[in-house]
Amino acid sequence: MVSQRRLIGVLDRPGQDRDALAEAIAKGPFAVAAAERLEDLPEETALVVAHVRAVPSHQWAALSATLPTLVVSESRLDSDLLAAVAAGTVDYIVRPLKHAELLRLMIAKVLENHELAREHARDRQRLAELNESLETHLALLRLDQQAGGHIQRKLLPPRPLTVNGVCCDYWLAPSLYLSGDFLDFQRFDERYSVFYFADVSGHGASSAFVTVLLKYLCNRWLTEWDGSDPESLPAQWLDALNRELLDTGIGKHATLFVGVIDHAAHRLYYSLGAQLPMPLLEAHGEVHPLAGEGMPVGLFPQVAYPSLVCELPANFRLWLCSDGVLECLKGETLAVRLKELERLALACDGVAALRRRLALGEIGADDDGLVQDAPGHDDLPDDLTIMTLSGFDHDNA
Repeated sequence: MVSQRRLIGVLDRPGQDRDALAEAIAKGPFAVAAAERLEDLPEETALVVAHVRAVPSHQWAALSATLPTLVVSESRLDSDLLAAVAAGTVDYIVRPLKHAELLRLMIAKVLENHELAREHARDRQRLAELNESLETHLALLRLDQQAGGHIQRKLLPPRPLTVNGVCCDYWLAPSLYLSGDFLDFQRFDERYSVFYFADVSGHGASSAFVTVLLKYLCNRWLTEWDGSDPESLPAQWLDALNRELLDTGIGKHATLFVGVIDHAAHRLYYSLGAQLPMPLLEAHGEVHPLAGEGMPVGLFPQVAYPSLVCELPANFRLWLCSDGVLECLKGETLAVRLKELERLALACDGVAALRRRLALGEIGADDDGLVQDAPGHDDLPDDLTIMTLSGFDHDNA
């Protein structure tokens, strides 16, 4: 509502007609000041009622630019009406004394609209300031995320990496600057090497922090291992990680595949937690998923993870893909897409070839290139990771 006793200025020639017009306006909730010139009105004047006999039409534009202006006249002249509208006056009233109630209502409405316009202008200014502040904070957050992503990529193993005749290659592209996907491949001694492939739920910083925790814990557990009972190590790791994630209470879980390669016996000991798609073993011109199943890591307490074993031929390739890859495959159902992944894995000789078949571009020359050469954050439905282990006939790096 309009504030009480707003001051209305009446511009008209002195006389009974001006006094009658001022008196008619004053019957409303307004104070009235009458003058012949705008500069003679008080500074607190909120609106001007200008009579055409006192204000020539060529002055209306300047008057309207100074204060909201209503034009009144004793007769309707189309030329005056058009000139008033063109000059920016808010309205035009013929015979104002006859329509005094309408005039007062129009004054109240004009004042209300003018106050709303001022509030909107203040809101727009405030919104512009908030947007500028938001852009600044987003820019800082983007820089932090980019720095975090660079550090996270530095935690990945060199690419490609050969350990005891087995070569590891991979490609990892986050859907955001930070990734919930992570992997590692390390030499334990001349006989054993250890690797894992993880997909943490969600995206962004919280998921990336879990991958850093995973890196730290696996490095610590690897230093504590004495090389005995390799068939039990993957399941023990998953069990310990399950407890760690539950104890943190951060609500994050992961799908995980952990493997120990026995280079002397050509054997893979492994365990898994809800890995999808399952790792694919390619050998002798055929490809098939590894056997086994397990619960996600970090969701349920007291989960028993399986201890599994697979014989590895002298020449093999093990494919591991995150579930984001399934979004890039043809097929209406999960079963069809998994079969398509098997077909592509058999037809490809490595990570670069599979990326080309999935239309994911070429592999960069360095770790940062893994992200820079990705399709782009907006184009990725999920983190995408592809990893291969092949051997045992490669020369160590």
